[in-house]
Amino acid sequence: MTTIVSGLDELKGLAGTDLGHTGWLAVSQQRVNAFADATGDHQWIHVDPERAAAGPFGGTIAHGYLTLSLVVPLFTELLEVREVRMGINYGLDKVRFPAPVPAGSRIRLGAVVTAAEPAGRRAVQLSMDFTVAVAGRSGPACEAQAIYRYYA
Repeated sequence: MTTIVSGLDELKGLAGTDLGHTGWLAVSQQRVNAFADATGDHQWIHVDPERAAAGPFGGTIAHGYLTLSLVVPLFTELLEVREVRMGINYGLDKVRFPAPVPAGSRIRLGAVVTAAEPAGRRAVQLSMDFTVAVAGRSGPACEAQAIYRYYA
């Protein structure tokens, strides 16, 4: 379910809010290959299913940065901010990839707003804890502390 807020004052009220979880998103081998092509990272654990089958993960896995990049489209399922001029991804404080995302698996995003603070006269900064889970697996595949800024 999407949380919808309007304007900076409502954004400030999100501190401590658990935004819940997104739906599941498939991470296909085709997506992994496209990411490898876009970044130039063609390491065999990502793009060579035959070799990866005998490797440490039993098959190909998504790049950690692919997993992190998928936070962007998934996050739009959790929060819609209206009546602001723009929002930007301001950065990350911490990112970890404690478990792989196997190609062919599905992931979802969970998010908690840990802080909502003024960032200048006409802006609000949200700090969030993101967790990416893999269907059928325990423990997170990615944990990130993200910062977004919204401007009126």
